[in-house]
Amino acid sequence: MAKINVLNKDVSITSFNDADYICITDIARFKNADATDDLIRNWLRNRNTIEFLGIWEQLNNPDFKPVEFDGFKKLAGLNSFTLTPKQWIEKTGAIGLVSKAGRYGGTYAHKDIAFEFAAWISVEFKLYLIKEFQRLKEDEHRQLGWDIRRNLVKINYRIHTDAIKENLIPAELTKQQAATVYATEADVLNMALFGQTAKSWRDANPGNKGNIRDYANVSQLVCLSNLENLNALFINEGMPQEQRLIKLNRIAIQQMKLLTENEVAKKLAGRE
Repeated sequence: MAKINVLNKDVSITSFNDADYICITDIARFKNADATDDLIRNWLRNRNTIEFLGIWEQLNNPDFKPVEFDGFKKLAGLNSFTLTPKQWIEKTGAIGLVSKAGRYGGTYAHKDIAFEFAAWISVEFKLYLIKEFQRLKEDEHRQLGWDIRRNLVKINYRIHTDAIKENLIPAELTKQQAATVYATEADVLNMALFGQTAKSWRDANPGNKGNIRDYANVSQLVCLSNLENLNALFINEGMPQEQRLIKLNRIAIQQMKLLTENEVAKKLAGRE
């Protein structure tokens, strides 16, 4: 469940069947906070609304019931015609609207439908709703990209530490001694990429939480992921640590040049 603020009104967004659904009950509050259900029912009894919902369902819902839809379409617009979201869902098997009970209850609509309802409420509100929704999606995509890269580093770190365990830590070492070797190998990568050990970074940044890798940018994380794989390979090949450090440093310099040049090129292209 997420929330966006549109013209000082909180609007809830949730997911059903891997699709984004927006709370149209929250949207209705922009026009009349005391009559949200009445507003939604008035919108549903409109012939244009019924036709739009029916076409949307036919495009997106293979289980939609066209006969029941035709019945509603014939009645739409009559003074005696009334329709609730629950009736529409139950009679036609619709998936574009969802009635949700409980703490975050209300009527939710697929974003395509929610934007139509917002336009019926207020064109201004619809435009701001789309803007805030897009901003939310962009933030989610950025966070997803960061999490994927961060998790990739963690997975490769496991490969890296397994290689250390199998090739550099004799069975007779104590756990404390083994931990020292792990720390030393982690600093091989830190030195190769950042030019300093984890302790040196902590000493220079006493007010910062976490470690040097928590403050790495995306390019550095991508490079670090590659270095971990390469270091594991070099360890398996029996390459001495000093030789590995020099080799990894050269690779890090080459890869960071490529990655940063690519980022600069993208920024310049975006300005044109």
